[in-house]
Amino acid sequence: MSKDYGICELAVVSLRDNEDEPDKGFQPDRDGHINSPDLRSKLPEVSSLDISENLFGRPNGMANMESSTEDSSTGGDLAVCSAHEVEVDRYCRTEGRPVCEKCVTQGGCQKHTVIKLHLRATAVRTEASNARERVVAQVNAIREALDEEEQRLLEAVQREEERIEQCLLTQRAHWAKSLNTLTHARTNLVHMLTHSTDIMLVNANAEISDRIEAAEGVGEPKDSEHLNLNRDCSDSKLMMGMWASALLLGPTTTARMYFDERTVCHQLLLSSDQLTLIYQPKRKKTPVTDDMSRFDHWPNALCLEPISSGTHVWVMYVGDSAAFKVGVCYRSMERKGSGNESRLGSNTKSWVLSHYEENFSFCHNGLAVNINLVKRLTKVGILLDWPTQTLLFYDPDSMCVLHTVQDHFTEPLLPACAVADRSVSIMHQ
Repeated sequence: MSKDYGICELAVVSLRDNEDEPDKGFQPDRDGHINSPDLRSKLPEVSSLDISENLFGRPNGMANMESSTEDSSTGGDLAVCSAHEVEVDRYCRTEGRPVCEKCVTQGGCQKHTVIKLHLRATAVRTEASNARERVVAQVNAIREALDEEEQRLLEAVQREEERIEQCLLTQRAHWAKSLNTLTHARTNLVHMLTHSTDIMLVNANAEISDRIEAAEGVGEPKDSEHLNLNRDCSDSKLMMGMWASALLLGPTTTARMYFDERTVCHQLLLSSDQLTLIYQPKRKKTPVTDDMSRFDHWPNALCLEPISSGTHVWVMYVGDSAAFKVGVCYRSMERKGSGNESRLGSNTKSWVLSHYEENFSFCHNGLAVNINLVKRLTKVGILLDWPTQTLLFYDPDSMCVLHTVQDHFTEPLLPACAVADRSVSIMHQ
């Protein structure tokens, strides 16, 4: 194969044949279709092609092919078939490459669906133009959504500023009144102590008590706790979703996690490769030397390596289980007993995605946030970004974000899992 022919072939190898091109076999017609391997006499000896795509490597992206035999022999920019040394002027849809007239009538493209090359170029240009319009429309939609979200956030922050300003005005009025009350009580008590005899002081005992009681009643106003800025006013699900999507679509490396056998509850069987947990509720509890690390009631297990820096991603296969929890927890989480302190998602030391009775939810500190899905998950991806203190759950197949949470993690986190039906596994890619 010649160098020129290779360039032609590479130029179209990634183009799809999904555009509306006429396909009537090999019978030549005014649309440029050819329908017989033996109708060489009916094929036009010369053709006029105007190809604006950069199919043949011209510097300016244009390939103006004159159809005369003389121009074909003298034009150095025309593509030539390496097999027949003839100008390439047709496109084989069956093989997806440009071909010449002899390839169609004598070569390997007989009985293939063939059209003229300029029709293919026109279809490709149309498809590229449509794709560009779709991209521009999507970019404009995203820009509009971001503008609306920016305006919403600015209004939310402004409302919060106005609320805090009102609280400050209330506080100033309260403390001004309190200061006036205290000043008046102090003045009366000083005057009473300096200008009263002993008998008068004894008789004024009740009055002194009333003034002291009034002074002690001066305290903080009821709305003091409202002076703190509500940071939720700047939260944006749209911005968080875009951040998460960008992070997931970027270059992330799946962490190679392994379950720690010392933590696996006796109701679970750990595979030899330390990647799969199998639920076996009738499995007998056996005494072990490292019992302090093991969960003795809830079917939980933790992984080996704690996380306290960087960005980590791991994927769990959950397609076989109808009841599971996956997420993270502190190493200091309780391991013993049937209380919430040792139950994933029911305390302040664990954050998990839970699946039970066909329902998905995010659980933390006993609170559950329902997650609506359009299909059942077979895999759950978990992304922990320590610098931003963000935990993210997503569907690895569709890269759809399921739930995100930002918290202030005060201890290193361990990947955690609970299984109450069949099995779950850590996936290594």
